[in-house]
Amino acid sequence: MKVAVLGATGVVGRTFVKLLENHPWFKVEKLVASERSAGKRYGEIVEDSPEEFKDYTIIGLKEFLEDPGVDLVFNALPASISKEVEEKLAQEIPVFTNARSHRYDEDVPILVPEVNSDHLKLVEVQRKRRKWRGFIVTNPNCSTAILTVSLAPLRAFGIKKVRVATMQAISGAGFSGLSAYAIHDNVIPFINGEEWKIENESRKILGKFTGDKVEPAEIEVAAIATRVPVLHGHTEAVFVELEKFDIEEIREAFENFDPLRSLELPSYEKPIVYTEIPQPRLHRDRGKGLTVTVGRLQEISGGIKYVVLGHNLVRGAAGGSILNAELAYKLGII
Repeated sequence: MKVAVLGATGVVGRTFVKLLENHPWFKVEKLVASERSAGKRYGEIVEDSPEEFKDYTIIGLKEFLEDPGVDLVFNALPASISKEVEEKLAQEIPVFTNARSHRYDEDVPILVPEVNSDHLKLVEVQRKRRKWRGFIVTNPNCSTAILTVSLAPLRAFGIKKVRVATMQAISGAGFSGLSAYAIHDNVIPFINGEEWKIENESRKILGKFTGDKVEPAEIEVAAIATRVPVLHGHTEAVFVELEKFDIEEIREAFENFDPLRSLELPSYEKPIVYTEIPQPRLHRDRGKGLTVTVGRLQEISGGIKYVVLGHNLVRGAAGGSILNAELAYKLGII
């Protein structure tokens, strides 16, 4: 399939491009960015570009929208401009997006393939309701993606409440999101909008598809989001109240969780690996960035606590979106 990457020169866009190099199903035909980059070679803007894409001429967004000419779009544009762009493209083309613009629409799934693959059924609802040939599938906020992968094996134990404190890498703020002066020798215990996203997106992802929408899970979720001086890799301290629990059974549930294994998706990696002390520098690149690391599992009153770590640009952004598209392709939705 011919694909385009929108926002290809940004932090997430560059990750899309790297992960799509030599992809067996998706062939990158167009790299799209702002008008100031249009007409330049991708290698001029992105010095560490994969060799395959160095000589690609960057296309401006306006020109691309006039004649997309592709079968599928990956979107890494800012949320501020994504809503209209995605809706225009989705009239004819499937859009897999990292932007938040449509995450909370009733007929648009927030997809984490290992957690809620059945939510892809919303695509047919969306197409009928909006009279589109294409569709929009979103992936969640980066911290939410990492968290929900770790929560999925716990559903069998009856999740009642989730409390999470995140320690998020600076790459989650983009190239210009934080100054070196602000983050050096510092922890910033506030990220605008992040806590609301974690609390609400998690409930939608863990919710039940009812035939024409998703009923959010009746779980209490509370989050505190912090930014820490780590380049890549979000670490989260998680406290979960459960209806029933046995610490050894839960450890086995983490280690055995692997719902996509039989599908033979090109980007497949084991979703969870248990390591007693997860650390970004040591473990963020596991499974090419798609594997999350769980550790520090302990019993507490009414439940458990643990630490989970994942690569924010791969599992939490571009890699998750590519995995979404692979699942949709495998299931015949595209």
